Amino acid sequence: MLPKRRLSHAKGYLELGMLAEAAEELAKVPDSEKDDLDFLSVRLALLQEQQDWPALRDHAGDYAHRAPGEAAAWVTWAYAARRADSITAAQKILLQAIPHHPANGTIQFNLACYAAQLGELADARHHLDLAIALDKEFAQAATTDPDLAPLRKKEAGDAASGS
Repeated sequence: MLPKRRLSHAKGYLELGMLAEAAEELAKVPDSEKDDLDFLSVRLALLQEQQDWPALRDHAGDYAHRAPGEAAAWVTWAYAARRADSITAAQKILLQAIPHHPANGTIQFNLACYAAQLGELADARHHLDLAIALDKEFAQAATTDPDLAPLRKKEAGDAASGS
């Protein structure tokens, strides 16, 4: 069977939540095709569904370095690094992504979340303001995202004290 067809089958299995079957299809792709970014993209989706954070971190990092123009690769890399390593590791990844994606609201929003969790509330506000300026929908997300709770708490306290 052609490698593209195997990838299509693997994607279909992923959409159905059939992770073992998706993994079987990917395993059948010839080694000569496993360096292809399309293959890597499907592998990333499978690893994320499997919650294999160390492997996802490594493969997403490879993808981001090979295709730095793909913002989703950077976000996925940071997401996995947060779970496999630390928030600080995730933050470092997204700070590296900014020169490649200066107008990406998702990167800025995630940086706001990481900064808030690290207690860097001025940085969190800065990144959140940038995210909202790039995409107004982040204003609503900021009201409920649990990672931003430290920022909301500080700002509510500041408002209550008149600061």
